[in-house]
Amino acid sequence: MKLYCDNKAACDIAYNPVQHDRTKHVEIDRHFIKEQLEAKIIAVPHVRSQDQLADILTKAVSSKAFHQVLDKLGMKNIHAPT
Repeated sequence: MKLYCDNKAACDIAYNPVQHDRTKHVEIDRHFIKEQLEAKIIAVPHVRSQDQLADILTKAVSSKAFHQVLDKLGMKNIHAPT
């Protein structure tokens, strides 16, 4: 399973086996992710922020970006006249 991430630092922390002071607050989650990465159950590839489809669900995006993502997701306005 691929978990696409637009945060390069988060990707680096996931693949880095060294514990850093700045990652102490995510220690349990990081160990879980590390185990899943080692078992090759998941992968955490980096995706550019402008290509992150989940952003329309979690952030305010421009109208242009919103409609581009809707097209990529294959969503259609069922109320639009045909």
